[in-house]
Amino acid sequence: MKYINDAGTGLIALGANLSTGGMPPELSVPKAMARLADCIDGAAVFSDLYHTPAFPAGSGPQFVNAAMRIEWHDTAESLLALLHDIEAEFGRTRANRWEARVMDLDLIGLDNAILPSAATRAEWANLSPEEAAKVVPDQLILPHPRLAERGFVLVPLADVAPEWVDPATGLSVADMLAARPKAELSQIVRIGPPAA
Repeated sequence: MKYINDAGTGLIALGANLSTGGMPPELSVPKAMARLADCIDGAAVFSDLYHTPAFPAGSGPQFVNAAMRIEWHDTAESLLALLHDIEAEFGRTRANRWEARVMDLDLIGLDNAILPSAATRAEWANLSPEEAAKVVPDQLILPHPRLAERGFVLVPLADVAPEWVDPATGLSVADMLAARPKAELSQIVRIGPPAA
């Protein structure tokens, strides 16, 4: 199933916790944001940058996380392919799930698309954390099935799209963020806007 909208809104989460090309994540993440903005035919809104603990705990140095809201005029699959191309430009390879990385661009949502189906999305959302750590989807699943569990995604996403509603759950970004534990959110530290 392909999702096409004349002027869709895409939500992208970005993160890195390893240097690439001599750049620490505080520099590489803004460069990836700018690269994505240059590749699209539409508007882009950038969140601030945040320091966040590695996920899962102990898996590497702290991350720099950010989010973008972009205008997108093509399919979800073509947007995902673009994100993977940008990751590759920054030296990303995929060896292990939830590993330290030089660059990560995740497609979180595209308007009200639920892909490939509501049932499949629900199956992935209902996996235990242990199961989710072991299996990788072989297809694009939208909205991101574990979005509501991830403060490190929700905090920057709230900068750019607090009112966006997950069509699978009916919860807004602001709702999901408000439900996260205060102890988790206290570890997410605003760095500031991406350098120009």
